[in-house]
Amino acid sequence: MAAVPSWLRRAVPDAQGLAGKEVDDIAITAGTAICALDAVVRRQERWAGAWRQRLALAAGAVTVRQAGRVEDEAALRDTVLLTRSGDDVGPAGRMFLGWRRLALRPTEELLTKASIAKVLEDFGHARGDEMVGDLADELRQLAATEGAVGMLTDAFVAVQRCDLPRSVGCWLADALLAQRLGWNHATPLLGGEAALAMSAGKSRRTVTVIAAT
Repeated sequence: MAAVPSWLRRAVPDAQGLAGKEVDDIAITAGTAICALDAVVRRQERWAGAWRQRLALAAGAVTVRQAGRVEDEAALRDTVLLTRSGDDVGPAGRMFLGWRRLALRPTEELLTKASIAKVLEDFGHARGDEMVGDLADELRQLAATEGAVGMLTDAFVAVQRCDLPRSVGCWLADALLAQRLGWNHATPLLGGEAALAMSAGKSRRTVTVIAAT
């Protein structure tokens, strides 16, 4: 495993402590954290797929709680794994499957119109073709013109403007980050921090804190 610098461990005891620091300090910490993470992801260890799916399960549980449901990680796992192929896994199970798709599908397939429409359906927020197309076009433009933090922040802004929940913003931001870093598969990083992402549309500091933690 790649070693994490000791100063970085001290700098990020928790997200709340980091949030109180100056933006420049947060940016340096976030950049270093992403660099260390990038080194791990690019090694493509044999356990990487299981790690991504474990993060997807955690993100699914957060999304389910935000939707007002009671299923925890164990219930989500059993719902999906113990359901026969083709059977309906229910609303909570579909939310988990949306995050699993992020972790399992090739990165270049994640932000197509079809993929975005599917994740909105999984999260219980299906929208018409025109809105999905506009959102896909906006994300494509952000990826081409914005820096990393601006890209992630503006993705949350776009989601809020479409009256979609912040869990969708986390999914899309994870996909954008994976594309920006050139990863073969996205890693569900932001879904477990969706509560922090709530104010991302108002503050770039919040998104940078999420990246660092």
